Amino acid sequence: MAARGGLRTFTIIWAGQLLSLVGSGMTSFALGVWVFQRTGSATQFAMIALAATLPAVLVSPVAGALVDRWDRRRVMILADTFAALATLIVAALLWAGRLEVWHILLVSALGSTFGAFQGPAWQASVTLLVPKEHFGRASGLAQMARAAAHVLSPLAAGVLMVTIGVHGVILIDFATFLFAVGTLLVVSIPRPEVSAAGVAARGSLWSESAQGWRYISARAGLLGMLILFAALNFILGMVNALSAPMLLSFTTPERLGFIVSVGGVGMLVGGAVMGVWGGPRRRIHGVLGFMAVVGAALALVGLRPSEPLVAAALFGALVCVPVVNGSSQAIWQSKVPPDLQGRVFATRAMFAMAAMPLAYLLSGPLADHVFIPLLAPGGRLAPTALGRLLGVGPGRGIGLMFVLAGMLVILISLAAYFYRPLRRVEIDLPDTVEIELPDAVGSGLPGAVEDPA
Repeated sequence: MAARGGLRTFTIIWAGQLLSLVGSGMTSFALGVWVFQRTGSATQFAMIALAATLPAVLVSPVAGALVDRWDRRRVMILADTFAALATLIVAALLWAGRLEVWHILLVSALGSTFGAFQGPAWQASVTLLVPKEHFGRASGLAQMARAAAHVLSPLAAGVLMVTIGVHGVILIDFATFLFAVGTLLVVSIPRPEVSAAGVAARGSLWSESAQGWRYISARAGLLGMLILFAALNFILGMVNALSAPMLLSFTTPERLGFIVSVGGVGMLVGGAVMGVWGGPRRRIHGVLGFMAVVGAALALVGLRPSEPLVAAALFGALVCVPVVNGSSQAIWQSKVPPDLQGRVFATRAMFAMAAMPLAYLLSGPLADHVFIPLLAPGGRLAPTALGRLLGVGPGRGIGLMFVLAGMLVILISLAAYFYRPLRRVEIDLPDTVEIELPDAVGSGLPGAVEDPA
């Protein structure tokens, strides 16, 4: 049950996380540029991405179990504090002229580890702060924060690097960490009530770490959602890795930045819409219906080498993503007992993140050795109707991959709808979170302080 005044608490923490995400995005951008300028190595750049992902995949199960054992507000405070100290160390090394790439790899790995604790703690706390009918809105606002960071961080970092340098950008990031910690210090988050499932799950740390998977695998609807999003993340990971090479085949780096920003604005708009709307009444329809729209938009991205078409399609795809994610998150928050959400959400994150490195590893070889030759001049598909539709030449093989990826997302969405446990997950599984009483929701007036919309 949501705590009295929980919406105000959610808003305060959300504001801190928003600013922290922007700061972290600025540092990631600035350090990525620094590494590439110093080494000229794409491999070194990719290693940073791996260091920022793999530790969280490995640590997530244990982190989720500990989040359920510990006070979640303290977990977030400690995670943000350690991340801030790691950032400050990077700034000091840079200022002293002693920063090396391996330092950045180490800090990225530490940040990933701290994030494995902070993410599930924040997601599980939302359930304790926000009434059930506002879960979709809260998730939309959380995604709007991530989208804002995606749009604002590169722009701000690019300007600030010229004026105050990389070390100045890092110090600003450190200040945003302090602000996020400050918001957590002035609020309280209630501890979840102990559920029957939580009592049954008690045991050793290793046993509790595996409980997230056991809880999901015992419920066909939730397991179906886990597999559905793992498949979606794998497909989106492949097209994400190949988007820049495809776009640069017919546009300039400057125009590429504009197109990517248009997509980021789409996600920002989608998060705002989800924050106001909250998603459809049947949330699974929001997941599967808007996922199919994402697939159609991806297919349009690869259809023709046209800047307006690609920008419009990316905008359309990313407008829908917050609805998909927000509807999904609301289902999980409703169907998982609050005292188990740390380990269950950590298991979800582990599966989601594990799909991305595999997609990155496969996308390049598939593009270079299979699809690009098919639509190269003289390629096997060049003289066919498909070649005439998509075009022949640089980037068109990757365009074909986008079209096929979009069609596959549509097919997966349709197949998921016909899987009865997934389609009926909201009906067949009982809610574990009650709707809060009206006097704890706020005034109900538009724009009320406690209303996250």
